[in-house]
Amino acid sequence: MGLLRAGMGAVGGVLADSWREYFYCDSLDANTLVVKGRKRVSAQGRSSNTHGEDNIISNGSIIAVNEGQYMIIVEQGAVVEACGEPGEFVFDSSTEPSLLFGEGGSLGERIRASFERVGTRFSFGGDTGKDQRVYYFNTKEIVDNKFGTATPIPFRVVDRNIGLDIDVSVRCNGVYSYKISDPMLFYTHVCGNVEGDYKRSEIDSMLKTEFISALQPAFARISELEVRPSALPAHAEELSTFMNETLSRKWGELRGLQVVSIAMNPISLPEEDAELIKQAQRTAMLRDPSMA
Repeated sequence: MGLLRAGMGAVGGVLADSWREYFYCDSLDANTLVVKGRKRVSAQGRSSNTHGEDNIISNGSIIAVNEGQYMIIVEQGAVVEACGEPGEFVFDSSTEPSLLFGEGGSLGERIRASFERVGTRFSFGGDTGKDQRVYYFNTKEIVDNKFGTATPIPFRVVDRNIGLDIDVSVRCNGVYSYKISDPMLFYTHVCGNVEGDYKRSEIDSMLKTEFISALQPAFARISELEVRPSALPAHAEELSTFMNETLSRKWGELRGLQVVSIAMNPISLPEEDAELIKQAQRTAMLRDPSMA
């Protein structure tokens, strides 16, 4: 079974007097990660097979994919087709999966590899499967995920110019954004055969906990760059890179998620730790007046 690209201009007219189903998904808001595709049923009963079963995709059905969406077809619980290209496509049960991953490059290759790992095709002797579903994934950036450290996080302050190498405790807060970078993995390991919408609230608490846990090793990588705690907000890009490396298994390889950006408010240091840094700086200036 596969998808054949439909002519954008001709599909609407053909469907107007056709019995074929038309699967689609409205625009996904920032709180919705996955939805089950719906059949379009007009007031006149046109453009849809109104007698078809909800979980059967008839041969010749049209499946629409919008910008910022990724579509997969699931048969008997297994992913059998995927499409990340916007447009309208004809479902053809006689062809092999077309795997229209879209976006090209490393993303397409990564999702193709995921399909090969988790996708299993079934044969029903030309008949449709007993359960076929269309799912749409929100591939836009999911923004405004707030975070804050409930307890201080160790941060190593290194400045070889003045011989400074101490551990301090920092508190921080801000917001981060993420996106579904591999819908195959997200479906397989997170949302599964959902009947309704899968909201970000269902996974936010776990992601936030794991995000905070990953801050400490990411901060350790940042400290190797001899970045002072007060300068951390200016190094958000490096921090995002280190966070993705730290979270690569739990978020990337397991769930198909990726940190996109991090915005931090000014770092908070205990007074005694701030005084330690100032004292080290004063000592260094006394040793070398040119640093004043």
